[in-house]
Formats: sequence, structure tokens, C-alpha cells
Amino acid sequence: MNLRRPNANEATGTTNRSRDVVPMSGICSRCVDGCKGSCEIWLSSFRGREVLYPGPFGEITAGADKDYPIDYSHLNIQGYARGAKGMPEGVEANPDTAVFQDVDTRTEYGWDIKVPMRVPIFTGALGSTEIARANWEHFAIGAAIAGITLVCGENVCGVDPELVLDHDGKVTSSPEMDRRIETYRKFKDKYGELLVQLNVEDTRLGTAEYVASKHNLETIELKWGQGAKCIGGEIKVGSLDRANQLKDRGYIVLPDPGVHEVQAAFQDGAIKEFERHSRLGFVTREEFLEEVDRLRDIGFKRVTLKTGAYSAVELAMAIRYGAEAKIDLLTIDGAPGGTGMSPWPMMNEWGIPTFYIESLAYQFAERLRQRGIRVPDIAIAGGFADEANVFKGLAMGSPYVKAVCMGRALMIPGMVGKSIAKWLETGEIPKTVSKYGRTREEIFVCCEELKEKYPDRIDEIPLGAIGIYTYAQKFRTGLQQIMAGTRNFSLKTVGRNDLMALTEEAEEVSGIPYVMRAYRDAAEAVLDS
Repeated sequence: MNLRRPNANEATGTTNRSRDVVPMSGICSRCVDGCKGSCEIWLSSFRGREVLYPGPFGEITAGADKDYPIDYSHLNIQGYARGAKGMPEGVEANPDTAVFQDVDTRTEYGWDIKVPMRVPIFTGALGSTEIARANWEHFAIGAAIAGITLVCGENVCGVDPELVLDHDGKVTSSPEMDRRIETYRKFKDKYGELLVQLNVEDTRLGTAEYVASKHNLETIELKWGQGAKCIGGEIKVGSLDRANQLKDRGYIVLPDPGVHEVQAAFQDGAIKEFERHSRLGFVTREEFLEEVDRLRDIGFKRVTLKTGAYSAVELAMAIRYGAEAKIDLLTIDGAPGGTGMSPWPMMNEWGIPTFYIESLAYQFAERLRQRGIRVPDIAIAGGFADEANVFKGLAMGSPYVKAVCMGRALMIPGMVGKSIAKWLETGEIPKTVSKYGRTREEIFVCCEELKEKYPDRIDEIPLGAIGIYTYAQKFRTGLQQIMAGTRNFSLKTVGRNDLMALTEEAEEVSGIPYVMRAYRDAAEAVLDS
């Protein structure tokens, strides 16, 4: 059984000519001389490295589609006909008090100083990609009014066209970073926070010092592995001047805009875009602990860490070093997930899949706990998009996993809302939307709720933000229903025993009991009573 067919995918704008394709290679069974296209090999023959990346850049997000042997669909959620855990203090559970709409979906993370969120999800790192920049107002205000954390990703200062550096090459002004932080804060209340990521170039540019001194930001996030999938934090630029500007700021830019033949190819129109890459980091225990101390000395109240789908060794390092440094949150990103622009082959074929890496993380955390070592709060990421799988992720990682980091699933509502705003303005509303109405109030079910909450500011809230809020409300209700079905009225009581494995393979990987063995002893005790 093949888990993925290579050599053609909509993400790279490629297809097979033939309906019969060799499973291993993805090459048409009958490859014809004179073929007009357009598999990846065919397109790579004249567009070269461009075919490594999903596109068009800045207009899409891409999600890898490899079908792993085990994922969260191999788990089901237990249901019970009695009991109610996590009820408010002093409230006796009965059919009138244990109602799903009163389930508490709030969570919090942090070593000492906790950050509460209304729902246990937050955005993945929205950094220097064009799609993050162009939609930031929608994403930031949407996250703020939904009461969730927003991660401002790496390289935002470094790619800011208006960036100003001092004589030491450190940031003194970054209007784009200023805009991002200030936009979120316009609507932030006591739930959630904005944190900024640091990679190699961010550290060299002094991004941490800038956001601490100018914005008094409370949380900073270190990144192990640059970009969404380890290999460089890519963006594309379509200007030779812009490519040289980024190269002068210390980035790797390919093809090299300073090379004569590259410049000539750009003038000829053969080269249409340049890739900007970040550098790979190198992690040691001593340097990590020193960097955490340095960031705290700058003034940050919380330091978090985001790590990718590396080997089990790096996962163990992240958990063990994070425990020693007393970091406030460790976000573990599993494969494949999605991206603004990571190499398509790497997205599909690199790293430990989310189900497996969370299983390892739980095992490693348990081992440290048994040694008396406190583990940092954990968030898991990599392909989550709905409340059922989020519940499974929280339950499988209990009590260590406090939240799920979501990428595209929280970006899509922002982009949908933005599109609806454009359609309303032009009057060209597609039937998929117009069947619900032709005004903001008719289309968005949460619009009146937000008008009541922000009576004097509703016009400051873009429709993309309303889209994210509306999605979060649907997510919350769906999660409340699932939690009530498992008799958990607070996230704090959700546990691994609320899950069952549908296959013995899933049981072996995760340690969650196989469905025919889950609660078997207790069931037989009832029969024998």
C-alpha cells in the first residue's frame, strides 16, 4: 500500500497525463516522447527549483496529504451514562445542572504566570509570509476577540521594507512589527496573548530587545528549526532590489542576486522570483539555557519554545531542557501539517507524524515525572482542524498537553471573512454565501453578538476577524458537546481513559487501550456482580 503518490499535486500545479501511474515513482505508466505536461519531472525540466514549492506564493496555504498508517481517526471518544467530573464547586450534578452549554472550555499555560484562553486552541506562527502580512488585521483582531493566543512568527522585522538598523545592525524601527503587535492589542482582553518568535536572524537583528523595549512584550518564543518544516523559513520576492536588500540584511537569498548571470536571467524573464531562506540553528543544552536566561534578563516574563517534527532525540532534548529552563510552553509540531511556503517534498516526507510524536512526548514526560521532574506545559500541532481531533490530542497527552496549535484551520476563517467583505462591496456574492443573505448581519451568525459586545467599535472589526470569532464559537460549542458526552465539565478532568484505540496498531503506538480491552475488567465486574 502506498501512502502518497509523488510527482503530481495541485499544490505544485502539476498533474499526470495518464490515468495509470507507477505507485512508487508517480511517473505515468506510459511516458510519451513529446508529452505536453505536466507532472513535476516535466515541469522541473525547464522551471527547475521553482517546482519545489507550493504556489502561487502569497495566495495560498498548502497542506501535505500523505496518508500515514496511524492518525487520530484511529481513536474514538468514550461515552458514559453516569457521573459528571469538573462541575463548579458547590454544584451537585443532576440532569438540570450538568448541561453541555455550561461546560468550561477554558485552558491556561505557563510555569508560574499563567495565560488563560477561552478555548484550547491558538494560531500557528504567522510570520514573514505574504499571506500572513496581507491578512494580519483579520487574524490578529479575530484571535483577540476569540480570546486565544496569537503567534507572530519569525523574520517579521528582517523582511520589513521600512526596517531601520543602527550602526551595529540592530533593529531601531520596524513599522511592520509595530503594526502587528498594536493590531492585536486593540481588542485584547484578559484571555490570550501575543508572542513573537525568534530564529537565528531575529536574534542577530536584536528583535527580542526591540519588542521588549518598545512594546513591553511579556512573552518571547524560541524556535528550533527555521521555517514551518525545518529547512529555512522561506519566502519569495519578485524584485532584484528587494532580493539584494534581504541579502544585505544577512539572509540567504537564492538564486544569488549578486551574481551577474542571475541578474541577466532575471532581466530576460527566466528567473521571476528569489527565495529568501533563514539559517539552520544548532542546539546545545548550555546555549539553550543561556539564551533563556538572557531573554529573561531582557525583561520577558515568559519564554516558550517551538520545535518541529525532529527525531526522538531532539524531542527528548526539548522536554528535558525545557523542564530545566522552566519554560512556559513547549509547542511540538508534528508532520505533515501545512505551511505558507515550505518545500513540498519535505512537507510530505520529513519528520515524525503528529500522532506518533505526541505518543512519544507523553512517554518522555511520564518518565521525567516518575523521576520527580516537572514538565513544561505542552501544546501539540500538526494537522488539527476540528474539535473532535483537538479533544483527542488533549486527552491523549493529558495531563501535559494544555492546548493545540492550529495553522491553516484558524487562517481559513479569516480569509473567508475577508473574501465575503470584498463580495459585499462589489455586490458579486457567490450563491454559496448569498443563500444566507446579502448583508453582514444576515451572513454572519455571530455579528449581532459582537455588535452587543462592541457597540461602539463593531466597524473596527474586519469581517475576517468576525469569521475567526464565529469559527471559534462553533469550535467551543462542538467541544462542549464532546466533553459533556464524556462527562467532563472542565478541561482539567479530561484524560487518556476518555479514549479508545480502534486498531491494535494505534494501541501499540499510543498506549491507549484497544476498544475490545478498554474498561473490560470493569465491565466484567458488572456482569459478575
